[in-house]
Amino acid sequence: MSARRAVGSALRSLDEQAEHEARRRVHTAKVALGQRGTPWWEQDDAQRRARWLDGLAALDGDGEQP
Repeated sequence: MSARRAVGSALRSLDEQAEHEARRRVHTAKVALGQRGTPWWEQDDAQRRARWLDGLAALDGDGEQP
């Protein structure tokens, strides 16, 4: 949710770079949750877990708070 809030904040401040970065984080989170890419129900437990962990690692690297 913090990435979604960051999109709104960037839009209000007219900061295109911040908006781009926030939208990239939203995309990363949606892929990790299975909302984009291979649907979560088409993956086995190990594949879902790997996708979640990869997404968390990517977001943690961006300073995302858990």
